[in-house]
Amino acid sequence: MLGMIEGPTGAAGQAWDSIRAGLRRDLGARTFDTWLKAAALTGFDAEEGGVTLALPTPFMASWVETHYRERLLHAWRAHLPLVRHVRIEAGLADGTRPALFIPAAEPAPEPAEPEPAEPGTAFPEPVLEARYTFEAFVVGKANEVAYNAARTLAEGGQLGFNPLFLHGATGLGKTHLMHAIGHEFRRRSAKARIVYMSAEKFMFEFVAAMRAKDTYSFKQRLRSADLLMIDDVQFIAGKDSTQEEFFHTMNEIIASGKRLVITADRSPQDLEGIESRILSRLSWGLVADVNMADFELRLNIIAKKLEGLPHVHVPDEVVLFLAKRIASNVRELEGALNRVVAYAALSNRPIDIAFVEETLTDVLRAHQRRITIDEIQRKVSDHYRIRQAEMMSARRAREVARPRQIAMYLAKQLTPRSLPEIGRRFGGRDHTTVIHAVRQIEKLRKADAELDADVRLLLRQLEA
Repeated sequence: MLGMIEGPTGAAGQAWDSIRAGLRRDLGARTFDTWLKAAALTGFDAEEGGVTLALPTPFMASWVETHYRERLLHAWRAHLPLVRHVRIEAGLADGTRPALFIPAAEPAPEPAEPEPAEPGTAFPEPVLEARYTFEAFVVGKANEVAYNAARTLAEGGQLGFNPLFLHGATGLGKTHLMHAIGHEFRRRSAKARIVYMSAEKFMFEFVAAMRAKDTYSFKQRLRSADLLMIDDVQFIAGKDSTQEEFFHTMNEIIASGKRLVITADRSPQDLEGIESRILSRLSWGLVADVNMADFELRLNIIAKKLEGLPHVHVPDEVVLFLAKRIASNVRELEGALNRVVAYAALSNRPIDIAFVEETLTDVLRAHQRRITIDEIQRKVSDHYRIRQAEMMSARRAREVARPRQIAMYLAKQLTPRSLPEIGRRFGGRDHTTVIHAVRQIEKLRKADAELDADVRLLLRQLEA
């Protein structure tokens, strides 16, 4: 029989208060306030071992379900071991806490710990993000080769390359592709043995195995995998014993016809502190880069994300604004969109350009395009039809000196570089020369309309 209790009370309510405090401490106030502060405990079934949490909107419920359900389950089990599952739902439209229904039944006994499996009888399941699938990956020119290679490897047929080496900067989709490979490989072969880990975890587990004098179990688990995936291999740079084990593991996997996927933040040729024999093996397979997403791909990524949010209205001009302003990192682009949608739901405000600029002030400032002195010199040289080397030369002829002064002026206006540093980039000139150039161009802009027009044009081109 169910009894209605106003607000979360009893053991469940006390546990929830402690869990909330722990999450705020571990995640940080900003993340907690954005996603979990509004969560309310709305149900606790001691007999079934179930907890129900509710959030104000379907979007927030979906986000918490995807990103924090496992963390919430572990936290609940730490406080109440009888909890076996956590349900997350939408239903707090007004943000208030509804009444809490708690069964009057006696708490169920704590489930017994499962007996440990005999060595070699079970293969640990890889921890793969459910949302990182091939279907959720948006393909464009920047990642097309990597995507097709990943798909080919995951489908399990005849393979013309091994290993697959994916490289690119942080947040461009390498890890997404690795998880997608794991999901597809498992779907096609339910009994396949899959290992996914970061290179850092590889190192820690190997060192721990050496200290425990049990490297055999570590080697057996990795080398018996049908699919081995190692993320961010650059982290084992300079670790000699780890690299030795990594090399032999690679050899064993490749020689036995198993599949190997490795990622790094740069190509094999650019990795430093990695043994040449490892780099040679990495280069044997297919090396595919994941480049920065172009404008069209960023638009498609936002569109794909919004397909999963049919209740959210994001105007086209906002989509264009986000795709244009957040250009370096797909992960940050998705995170920015998530923040905008969440803040709009929490504040009950429409999503427009002004709201986005207010919500993403720090993100937009960090993504302002960084203009370099070299870029300025190149643009000014092209405009005035002189060689870029003239910017660093000692020539004082007017057709060279004036463009050089304009370039110094623009460097002062558009970069954070100090005057001495700007001077050094213009052939080792003194900072007083830069000051003179800046003052001269400021004066000439007021008196010379043609020069002022040139400077305005160059500013627009550099800031575009």
